[in-house]
Amino acid sequence: MTQLTHEVNTPMQFDKVVKDCRDIFLKKTIDYGTSWRVYRIISVADQIYIKARRIRNIQEQGVQKVADDIKSEFSGILNYSIIGLIQLELGDEENEDLNVEDVMKLFDEKVQSSKALMLNKNHDYGEAWREMSEESFADLILAKILRIRQILQNKGATLISEGIDANFYDIFNYAVFALILHKPASQLV
Repeated sequence: MTQLTHEVNTPMQFDKVVKDCRDIFLKKTIDYGTSWRVYRIISVADQIYIKARRIRNIQEQGVQKVADDIKSEFSGILNYSIIGLIQLELGDEENEDLNVEDVMKLFDEKVQSSKALMLNKNHDYGEAWREMSEESFADLILAKILRIRQILQNKGATLISEGIDANFYDIFNYAVFALILHKPASQLV
């Protein structure tokens, strides 16, 4: 019975988490434009890495000294994973200044692909993520970043593994799961 309730609620919870992150992404795009277009894939990966490392440090130390909490870091990871996916699609083209409507269309396309992947994996894995810890999501994201770094060192080549885009999609969905299950910082200690 509980399983069915989760399955019914997951798409709605996914949409709520993503809507909140999308709102932040839109406002930052209005404030800053698409300055992130200058990022190479390694720079996007590094932005996610420092956010995930910060989450892990806070989890391990039980103390944070900067106002941004773990939830906001997972939101940032979600948005940077979308940036990574957009950058992979657009490449290094000269146009760094995209209009807001085009950016949000790209954002929404990547979200829909992420959601479809999440629903398919949820079907196969039976929503096992609901029994995982917030610490595991940080670790999984860090592992995916290390994979992206290795693939980049290999000039994008893989022998049997998924590519960079698959890792960004997984990072996106791990961030969604963490945000759905997020516990207040006071419960981390």
